[in-house]
Amino acid sequence: MLALGLVARWIHLASSIFLVGGAVMIVMAGPSDRPTARRWERRTLAATRALAEAHDEVWCTLGTHPHNAAEEADIGLDEYVGLASHPKVVAIGEAGLDYHYDFAPREVQQAVFRTQVAAARLTGLPLVVHSRDAEEDTIAVLESEREQGAYTPLLHCYSSRAILAERGLAIGAYVSFSGMITFKGADEIREVARRVPLDRLLVETDAPYLAPVPYRGKPNEPAYVVHTLGALARVKNVTVEEMARQTSGNFFRLFRKVVRPPGYEADR
Repeated sequence: MLALGLVARWIHLASSIFLVGGAVMIVMAGPSDRPTARRWERRTLAATRALAEAHDEVWCTLGTHPHNAAEEADIGLDEYVGLASHPKVVAIGEAGLDYHYDFAPREVQQAVFRTQVAAARLTGLPLVVHSRDAEEDTIAVLESEREQGAYTPLLHCYSSRAILAERGLAIGAYVSFSGMITFKGADEIREVARRVPLDRLLVETDAPYLAPVPYRGKPNEPAYVVHTLGALARVKNVTVEEMARQTSGNFFRLFRKVVRPPGYEADR
């Protein structure tokens, strides 16, 4: 029997919700643990790791969001790699570029992004990518870093133009869709989803934001991901059950450090 597998935001600090057979999985993301970081960031990372350590079904990612790039610009590659060695850290990020808010200088965002790409490459962990109003520079970073060696991006909460997905897929990226795919005006996002191969698709919440229809405008929560899944299944012209099986398998293939729950079979 298929159950909801959750990779959920906790105070908007984790990435996504995926469908996983037979278990609930929560993967939270926290900022790096630095003396120079703001006090709440240090507390958040400590709390995130504590939750992951306390619960078998909880995992975490580690990275510097582009909004905080200026505050954590001095974090070196060795620190990211060292922190990512924790057994419950399953990905780097979310990392990337945000030119919508520009909370950090763009050149600083790019430098911090590149350091985290390098961390993903060295650790073999997937890289959770945030990109907003920055498609061209995101592509430039992803492609130039790919020339230095292989790594696997996850284009998180996809809302960009089609070109980012196309170029990302060419270097092995996965693409994750949120409740936006259910919105009436999201035809461009649905068209992107149609072009993404089934074996590269994931669904997520981005909670507490972007609740899918019929809950749009309300705080998002893990239970609502079934509506996102249903919309994606309709776009791909497959059953909800098949989409659930596919995204479950994709989840475990991408997040390889996550332990599969007892009785889970990837092909069922």
